[in-house]
Amino acid sequence: MKILIVDDEQDVEIMFLQKFRREIKSNLLEVEFAFSGEQALDVLGNSGNPEIVYVFSDINMPGMNGLELLSKIKSKFPHILVSMISAYGDRENYNKAINSGAKGFFTKPVDFDSLKNEIAELLTNR
Repeated sequence: MKILIVDDEQDVEIMFLQKFRREIKSNLLEVEFAFSGEQALDVLGNSGNPEIVYVFSDINMPGMNGLELLSKIKSKFPHILVSMISAYGDRENYNKAINSGAKGFFTKPVDFDSLKNEIAELLTNR
């Protein structure tokens, strides 16, 4: 299963690769990274990258924010599941994300156990 992590902070790549090293090493998971909403849409392409089934995106990014990205993904690629992350666990962002079709909502620092459970659920349901 291939997932896409979207965050303007490039150091998250190292953290995610470290936290999911077992799943990656076992070939259960492939992880791709984009560092902006625009780059994420490029990775998904015009027809949606058929290998990517899950996107985990930061909300607060320069340019296209995560909520705008969520809206574009859900309208162009409704089959792709999206969860959002924010440094601010405010109710407004949570409501906007869930009402726009987000599967989940996480706050920073990321609770990797919860995220791993969500991804494990996706792997089980494949």
